Amino acid sequence: MTTEPSLDQASPVRSGEELPLEKLQQFLSAAFAEDNNTSLKVKQFPKGFSNLTYLIEWGQKEYILRRPPFGANIKSAHDMGREFRMLSRLKPVFPKVPEPVIYCEDSEVIGAPFYLMERVKGIILRAGMPPEKYPDPNAMQGIAKSFIENLARLHSLNLKANNLMDLGKPEGYVQRQIEGWVKRYGASQTHDIPTMTFAGEWLLTNIPNSDTSALIHNDYKYDNLVLDPDDITQIKAVLDWEMATLGNPLMDLGTSLAYWVTSDDPEFMKNLNLNISHLPGNPDRSTLAEWYFQASGTAPTSLIFYYVFGLYKISVIIQQIYYRYEKGFTQDPRFAHIIEGVKAYGKAASLAIEKQQMDRLF
Repeated sequence: MTTEPSLDQASPVRSGEELPLEKLQQFLSAAFAEDNNTSLKVKQFPKGFSNLTYLIEWGQKEYILRRPPFGANIKSAHDMGREFRMLSRLKPVFPKVPEPVIYCEDSEVIGAPFYLMERVKGIILRAGMPPEKYPDPNAMQGIAKSFIENLARLHSLNLKANNLMDLGKPEGYVQRQIEGWVKRYGASQTHDIPTMTFAGEWLLTNIPNSDTSALIHNDYKYDNLVLDPDDITQIKAVLDWEMATLGNPLMDLGTSLAYWVTSDDPEFMKNLNLNISHLPGNPDRSTLAEWYFQASGTAPTSLIFYYVFGLYKISVIIQQIYYRYEKGFTQDPRFAHIIEGVKAYGKAASLAIEKQQMDRLF
C-alpha cells in the first residue's frame, strides 16, 4: 500500500557540522532588530552533497540557512554572496525561486559566509525515500513533464529584457567548462580510473561551436525541486542555485540527463541514490530530451556530447566530495564509499561515447 509523499523535514544537525548558536543568535537579533531573547533552534536537512542547508527556527518564523561545506574553498564553487545575488535577481522574473532574506559575509559569525532565505514548504523527491512514499506512475509522469517544461521555461528567459546579462560570461562557456572540470578532476583525483581519463580527453577534443546562451541552473534534478503538496505535479520552487550562470542551455540539459537514471540502467547506478527517475512513469532520457525540445520550441539536436559532459561533471563532483572526506574535512559516513560513484559514471560516459547513445548503455 502506498501513501502520499510527505513534506520535507529537517533532522538533528550532523556531528561536526554544528553552528555556533550564541554568535548566530546575536547576529539574527541585530539583523532583524529583535530581542536577543528570541528563541533559536537549528536543524539540518540530511541530504545534499555540497553546500550545507539548515532549518532556522527563529521565534515563530522559519528560514533556511545555506553555508559552504567545512573545508571547502569558499571563494570558488561555494560563493554564498553570488548565490544570494542570483536569487535576488531571479526572484522578480522567475517566481519559482525562494525569497532571499539576508546575506552575511562576516566569517566570524558561523565560520563562513552564509545567507538566509524563506522556507518553501512542500514535497521533495529525494533519492532513498521509502518506497511506500513513491508517487504513483501517473503522478510521476506529470512530475517529469513539469520538471522538463520548467527547465525549458528557465532557459527561455530573455536575458537582455530582464536585465540578466551580467550574471555570467556566455562567450566561450562550453570550452571553459570542459577545461575547468578536467582540471578539477586532476586536482582532486585519488584513484586511477581509465574511463574518466578517456572521457575527459574525448570532451576536450570534441568541443562543439555554439554561441547559444541562456540562464542555466547547472544542477537541475528532482531533489532540487519543491513540489506542491496539493498537486504534486506542480513545482513551487527550484532550490540550490549555487552553480547558476549564463551559458549554453544544452550543457544544463546534459547535466539533468546525466542525473536521469532509468529503470533499465544497472543496479549500481540506481544504488547511488542520485535521483528517483527510474520509477514507473518516468520516460527514458531520449524521450525527456524530446519533451524539452517541444517545450522550448527549438530544433532537436544530438545531445551525446552534452550528456557525456553531464556524466563527467557528476563524476568530478563526487570525486571532490570524496577527496574532502579522505582529507578529513568531513566525517559524514555517506561519503566513505562514494568513489564507486566516480567509477560508475566514468564507465557510463565511456559507453555513451562508444555507442553514441544515451539509453540502454549497459
